[in-house]
Amino acid sequence: MAEINGTIGNGNHGGVVLDIKDDHPPPSSNLAKEDSDLYFSVPFMQKLVAEIVGTYFLIFAGCSSVAVNLNFEKVVTLPGISIVWGLAVMVLVYSLGHISGAHFNPAVTLAFATCKRFPWKQVPAYVACQVIGSTLAAGTIRLIFQGKQDHFTGTMPAGSDLQSFVVEFIITFYLMFIISGVATDNRAIGELAGLAVGSTVLLNVMFAGPISGASMNPARSLGPAIVSHKYRGIWIYIVSPVLGAQAGAWVYNLISIDDVKVGSCISNDMMQAAWSVLRVLHSSVLASLGLLMLEF
Repeated sequence: MAEINGTIGNGNHGGVVLDIKDDHPPPSSNLAKEDSDLYFSVPFMQKLVAEIVGTYFLIFAGCSSVAVNLNFEKVVTLPGISIVWGLAVMVLVYSLGHISGAHFNPAVTLAFATCKRFPWKQVPAYVACQVIGSTLAAGTIRLIFQGKQDHFTGTMPAGSDLQSFVVEFIITFYLMFIISGVATDNRAIGELAGLAVGSTVLLNVMFAGPISGASMNPARSLGPAIVSHKYRGIWIYIVSPVLGAQAGAWVYNLISIDDVKVGSCISNDMMQAAWSVLRVLHSSVLASLGLLMLEF
């Protein structure tokens, strides 16, 4: 869920984001060959496996806590479920962040890509692996809890679609804002990235769980939905987290530009970021208004 390369110890640590500028780019034929080599290279395959494994254990731990709570007289409780999700995120960020960046979330991957902190050509493979990991985890949980113990551990709106849409947008904005601050800014204390991101997930699940399920992650909702064939409100958990993550990442970029760079960035990067944020917010407002009209 968090891209932590370039933050722990302010070094790269084998992350996937490289900001390399070449004044003499190679011919297009060489670029095509390099792209082909990338997808079949051992390092890139390692990153994809890390995303599958990380997403699998994240969803398995979090959704299993939900299943156990439903099957054994609420023994885990909401605070317990929140702690499980938060701790799972934290330990996975620390264990796999230096390999794949520990995204585990299509909304995070897309947000990094739009902010030019992650290469677009790697996005489809990352998103596919995240959905695969989530689906495998949901399938495992369903095998473990069969019969009367087979409860849906995905996400569905507890109230109106509009309510869940707004809540998911806000908590994903908050999550991506924190990720951008602790995992992409060299001025931050990179060693605390996992703790900060895990704590944010814990807090979000604590107060938003009863409302929307506190997904913040399209893969988290898609996996259980695919396994259980329950898709009510699934569009909310795809669209809203993606929009919230985009807005959170770009807002942090806007407020974190160094004073020294402001003069040179104001005409290009900052204006592009501002327009991106406005477009995301505009889309969110239109979607919310559309939902509100449907409600009435």
